[in-house]
Amino acid sequence: MGKDTIKLTRKIQLRVDAPTKEEKKEVYDTLYRWQNRSFRAANLIVSHLYVQERIKEFLYLSEGIRYRLADEKKAEDGILNRSKMNCTYRVVSDRFKGEIPTNILANLNNNIINNFRNNLPEYSRGERSLANFRRNIAFPFGPIGIHGLSYKEEKKAFCFRLFSIPLKTYLGKDYTDKRSLLEQVIAGKIKLCTSKIQLKKQKIYLLAVFEFEKEKHSLKPEVIAEASLSLEYPIIVKSGKATLSIGSREEFLYRRLAIQAAQKRAQSGATYCRPGKGRKRKTKAVERFFELEKNYVSNRLHVYSRKLIDFCIKHKAGTLILLNQEDKMEIAKKEDGFLLRNWNYYELMTKIKYKASKAGIELIVD
Repeated sequence: MGKDTIKLTRKIQLRVDAPTKEEKKEVYDTLYRWQNRSFRAANLIVSHLYVQERIKEFLYLSEGIRYRLADEKKAEDGILNRSKMNCTYRVVSDRFKGEIPTNILANLNNNIINNFRNNLPEYSRGERSLANFRRNIAFPFGPIGIHGLSYKEEKKAFCFRLFSIPLKTYLGKDYTDKRSLLEQVIAGKIKLCTSKIQLKKQKIYLLAVFEFEKEKHSLKPEVIAEASLSLEYPIIVKSGKATLSIGSREEFLYRRLAIQAAQKRAQSGATYCRPGKGRKRKTKAVERFFELEKNYVSNRLHVYSRKLIDFCIKHKAGTLILLNQEDKMEIAKKEDGFLLRNWNYYELMTKIKYKASKAGIELIVD
């Protein structure tokens, strides 16, 4: 039996809620300092974790040394003077105490340890390189880091304090569900979980994680819907005698190929653009078309996956089977470069998986 709740992440732009330029600069300096300390702490944590796991391979150590990654108080041959999780936390806490809130370090430590454990078999087999964190890392914080979340009518924004930093949301026209989710958090209907702050191009983003109950639908697990993904018809789904073709090759590719052609023309003309600020200005049009294509594809796949789940709900199908997807992806990789370039199997399957989980539909990939 699966969980009755689901977690959803939304990217929300934030602005500094301070009156003067000096105060805003101070906030940005603080946030960038926290980002830098998180970056350094993350690489430090993962290095210590890897050394702990590989210590048994240090053949040049004395044979009399007995090792066991456990607390020496709980195990006779333990080599740690505290719990395994607390070791890495104390390393970064002692080094960066006073420079960054300890709540950020604690959540960063937990996230990295969980990811390290999940990837450990691949590390051991040499199939995955050790994680390397970049300077623009998004740093996590617990729900206790947000204080006084409320909607201020005079500012037309949701305002709160991140530890001691005053921030407010910038939702723009907000055609999504971000405003609704924040209102539900304030009303206590849904829960705000451990989230992250991302700094990108002098902008602040909150990667908010909301936890809420799954949608309740009168679905029947014995009713099965079978779906097939392809480029000719993005999704063909069948349940009993009902069949639905979602989208078409012409609809999906026409706009995407037009954007790609425009991007190619922009690349050809970039040579003759006025430099001004060097490469960035010359390739400004190219980047714009790149983002346009990415957003268009994401929108189309959202629409297709939404229609598929609505079809399942309408016909009370509690089980959704995606047919022959592994074979199709292998064929696309080996034989059809055009298909691989222009069709997003993985992204579509990810969106279907999320929406099926939210609706309480069991997804099976054949």
